Amino acid sequence: MEYQYPLAYDWSTDEIVDAIRFYEAVEQAYEKGIKRVALMDAYRRFKEIVPSKAEEKKLCGEFEEISTYSCYRVMQRAKDIEDAAVVKM
Repeated sequence: MEYQYPLAYDWSTDEIVDAIRFYEAVEQAYEKGIKRVALMDAYRRFKEIVPSKAEEKKLCGEFEEISTYSCYRVMQRAKDIEDAAVVKM
C-alpha cells in the first residue's frame, strides 16, 4: 500500500513490527480473507501494545482514514464467526 501506518514514536521496533502485522491482517481480511485465528493473534498482540481503548480507537480511526479499511468492522466480524473460519469482508 502507498500510505504510512499510524504508529507511536515511543514503541520499540518489535512493537512497531507487531502493530504493522495487525494492520496488514485487517488489509488481508478486506483483500482476500484471513484465518480468524491468525487475525485474533495479531489483535491480541496489538492490544498488548495499545491497551487503552481510546488510543486503539484513535489509531484505528487514523488507519481507516488513510486506507478505508475498518479495524472495528473486521474485529466485529471475527468475533461473530467460528474459530476455524476465514474472515472476509
